[in-house]
Amino acid sequence: MEHYSQAAPVAGSPAHTGSNTGPLIIVTILFFMWGLLTSLNDVLIPHLKAVYTLTYVQAMLVQFCFFGAYFIVSLPAGMLIKKLGYQHGAVAGLTIAAAGCALFYPAATSGYTLFLIAFFVLAAGITILQVAANPYVAVLGDPRTASSRLTLTQAFNSLGTTVAPALGGMLILSGVVLSADELAKLPAAEVAAYHAKEAASVQGPYLALAAALLVLAILFAMARLPKIADTEDGSVKGGYGEVLKHRHLALGVVAIFLYVGGEVSIGSFLINFLGDPKVASLTAADAAHYVSFYWGGAMIGRFIGFAVMRTVSPGKALAFNAAAVIVLVLLAIFSGGTLAMWAILAVGLFNSIMFPTIFSMALNKLGPLTGQGSGLLCMAIVGGALVPFAQGLLADNVSLQLSFLVPAVCYTFILWFGLKYANMYSEK
Repeated sequence: MEHYSQAAPVAGSPAHTGSNTGPLIIVTILFFMWGLLTSLNDVLIPHLKAVYTLTYVQAMLVQFCFFGAYFIVSLPAGMLIKKLGYQHGAVAGLTIAAAGCALFYPAATSGYTLFLIAFFVLAAGITILQVAANPYVAVLGDPRTASSRLTLTQAFNSLGTTVAPALGGMLILSGVVLSADELAKLPAAEVAAYHAKEAASVQGPYLALAAALLVLAILFAMARLPKIADTEDGSVKGGYGEVLKHRHLALGVVAIFLYVGGEVSIGSFLINFLGDPKVASLTAADAAHYVSFYWGGAMIGRFIGFAVMRTVSPGKALAFNAAAVIVLVLLAIFSGGTLAMWAILAVGLFNSIMFPTIFSMALNKLGPLTGQGSGLLCMAIVGGALVPFAQGLLADNVSLQLSFLVPAVCYTFILWFGLKYANMYSEK
């Protein structure tokens, strides 16, 4: 079978005109924006938990709505992109994401439910961007270096995730935080005013993001991008049942589910974890700055991975990183203080290559079924909606620190997947 969509080359591919740098730069901007938007959830979860006095499970409804959109919207997104093409599909995704950001303004005065709806709409737009952009990067060049290329663009996704926590900490978490005991001593009217003020702190930042997304949609609509041929002919044979017969794709779907679930769980609980007296006793605003170290590590790791995986098997690199994450998470669980804090923050460095590597390995040699494979992999991102619930239950009923056993278990499957397909690209 053919590698990815190389049987039907991209118009103006590098083999013919060397014009792929421009398209890659434009798509990379999209990766940056959705990295920033996704990482802001890690700031908003503890913020909304405090504003609305939520349990950990209730606070995880943010991730349930956000990542649940991937599951619900991925297949319709694939059909939309098949009809509109990758470029116009990305414009539609940017516009929908902008609408989701705009919804945060009325949500601040309407309550937690509208916030959850806004998260869903925002994520629906990002899902359309994911379905369009990941395979776009994969086909813009040699399939043997697809993991390396996707890792490079994901490095800029990590730049967005690195900037977001510090930015969110300054803009959203900078107010005076009152404890539950302090609030209990205040009159009901003052408590309501405090909650309203804290909720309103999200309005300005998300309106600015909505405007930025609309500008990006206009620029993207005007850009001259090559067409991806397999979206033009509509002649793909076989459906999702057919593509799941490829074992590496089916296992890749499970790996993406567990990876995203584990990564999102860790990010969602980081600020609360760093605030734990057994760990660092940081305020939410201070902890948000340290979350930038977590995502900054992922950014650095992706640049390293881009270079390393040009010579090292992606599967071997994936297995090594998964093993390192398991060790670090266990250290964070069974130690305390500075060691636990930096162990969990270091996980970001080794998370770095996992999503793009699993994604491109799973799509290897699918040929005309690449589009369906991409849709299924994006559906598997629903792991980010479900796994944090499991960790939330453990945090509410056992302890926050022990709840990190949930993501540790997720990474054991990724370790196995990497070892199983360590020599994938050398197989004939």
